[in-house]
Amino acid sequence: MGVFTYESEFTSEIPPPRLFKAFVLDADNLVPKIAPQAIKHSEILEGDGGPGTIKKITFGEGSQYGYVKHKIDSIDKENHSYSYTLTEGDALGDNLEKISYETKLVASPSGGSIIKSTSHYHTKGDVEIKEEHVKAGKEKASNLFKLIETYLKGHPDAYN
Repeated sequence: MGVFTYESEFTSEIPPPRLFKAFVLDADNLVPKIAPQAIKHSEILEGDGGPGTIKKITFGEGSQYGYVKHKIDSIDKENHSYSYTLTEGDALGDNLEKISYETKLVASPSGGSIIKSTSHYHTKGDVEIKEEHVKAGKEKASNLFKLIETYLKGHPDAYN
């Protein structure tokens, strides 16, 4: 098994506390509402929403995937950080055992957020992860951030 790590950064005009509430704490409700083509619904299979919780995400008709299951590894509301591990689903394909994600939102000098994300791809055997696979994932994450940001700009009283 190999582990390939990729880091990325996005910026947002939305301050970390507000963005964290929308993007992490209420994503199960917000994302299917603003992007039903991407995520149809999310459900907790086990746990209370904190570390150890197992969720099933069912993708929308616009996605090439059907579902994934992930386990929340940590959630820190005060420091705006969140980590989870994708453990099951067709997004893993035949070559990945799991993918672990770590996300941290920090305040930017302009009053918005810098979203720092690290992905750890755990492969089966000697498989190598192709850059285009990672780029596609980064692009989807960036688009989702932008959708949430647009929603928050249009709803200034939401998630305060």
